[in-house]
Amino acid sequence: MMKLLHKINSVAMHGHNRKAQSSLELLITLSFGLIILLPIVVLAFIQISSSTSTLSSTEAQAAASKLASVATSVGSQGFPAKQLTLIDVPPDVRGIFVGSLSNGIGHEIIFEVSTNAGLSYVTAYTPVNVSGYMEQLSQSGTYLVNVSAQNSCPSDSSLPCVYISAT
Repeated sequence: MMKLLHKINSVAMHGHNRKAQSSLELLITLSFGLIILLPIVVLAFIQISSSTSTLSSTEAQAAASKLASVATSVGSQGFPAKQLTLIDVPPDVRGIFVGSLSNGIGHEIIFEVSTNAGLSYVTAYTPVNVSGYMEQLSQSGTYLVNVSAQNSCPSDSSLPCVYISAT
């Protein structure tokens, strides 16, 4: 009888050790899986952040090019030519400057975009003199913009220009 109890006790203890060993092996396997998965998730988030920044810059370039194209068209027609156009301002745009960074007369349309590396300036060139005020368009969205040829530019009345402003 004693041998039978000893044998039952031995089998019970041996089965308990196997369950503990299986649980420990599962825990170790899951830990290795998490250790491998964590850097992949971090890299994915970094990639997503970088692509969002690149997308904002690309969309800003498209908007600046569209404005430059319309300004060139209106400028070549001369006063009193006007055109309304829709532009999409992407996220992360901090400011839009027409002509120069001080909003004087110039030949550039400049979008100031916040990126992971800091501020970036996205520009589009136009052969006509341009000037304007669009600082109120610093939030993302779609805006109606008035592009009009002027005999005397509001920022410098001695020069003709194409004036660009939000409506």
